[in-house]
Amino acid sequence: MSTPEKPSFGALIQGSKPVLVDFSAEWCGPCNAMPPILKELKEKMGDSISILKIDVDRNPAVAATYQVQSVPTLIVFRNGRVLWRQSGVMRADQLKYVLDGILQEA
Repeated sequence: MSTPEKPSFGALIQGSKPVLVDFSAEWCGPCNAMPPILKELKEKMGDSISILKIDVDRNPAVAATYQVQSVPTLIVFRNGRVLWRQSGVMRADQLKYVLDGILQEA
């Protein structure tokens, strides 16, 4: 029995639903603060957004494509386009404010 193929990163960011991507690394201290923040954000926003975590050390080509030079870097994609990006840790309410604005543009 074969396991289903995981969709590629490119396929995941092509949808009409905003995708928040957390580019991070295991060795990055501030990156370790993001999982509880992203969990809180997902609880507040539900299925209106998707959240992905990309390890820059395991996915250097993806990080290079989007010129991620520091971690954590947060990028919001929709329909394959970058709509917003910021480096550094942000609070869940700050991220929700950004994403609410993006959702209203739909």
